[in-house]
Amino acid sequence: MKLTVVSAGLSVPSSTRLLADRLTASVQAQAEQPVEVRVVEVRELATEIARNFTSGFPGKALADALDAVASADGLIVVTPVFSASYSGLFKSFFDLLDKDSISGKPVLLGATGGSARHSLVLEHAMRPLFSYLRALTVPTAVYAASEDWGAAGLDGRIERAARELAGLMAGGVVNHAPRSSGTGEDFAVVPFEEQLAALRAE
Repeated sequence: MKLTVVSAGLSVPSSTRLLADRLTASVQAQAEQPVEVRVVEVRELATEIARNFTSGFPGKALADALDAVASADGLIVVTPVFSASYSGLFKSFFDLLDKDSISGKPVLLGATGGSARHSLVLEHAMRPLFSYLRALTVPTAVYAASEDWGAAGLDGRIERAARELAGLMAGGVVNHAPRSSGTGEDFAVVPFEEQLAALRAE
């Protein structure tokens, strides 16, 4: 399976890239098939993105990055928060995608910021953007504020979101019925064929 990771962090090192890497590692650990990863650092494409808007043509590196997004079986997209929304550079990159290039593609949303009060950027900005692009966003999105690093809770959210993405990339769907195992998990990824067989048996 091909996984493309789009990180829009602006600094080096970047908490945005750190979150992207942790999400990626968790997807690889939970996937039932080998996962081929391609990372797109949007910061490195800033000049080409601006030039594309003025010339109408992408440079080689930008075209390669856009192809990596379009050809992936799943995406992880992570942005820093600026003015209560995704960064302009992040939005500019996705503005250049061809129409329908990620339609139906599973996408895991992530964001980083200095304060927990910006966490709603995931639901109020990022999820609507990818809904407009007709992508299939996984139910769990992951926001990491400065105080989340090393704190209880972040690892669990990363694991849950990664499990959802790995399942959807493998052709499953997310079932929100509680499990009976008593583990505290409230979802399971069930292959579509199994759900169809169960419906026919009723």
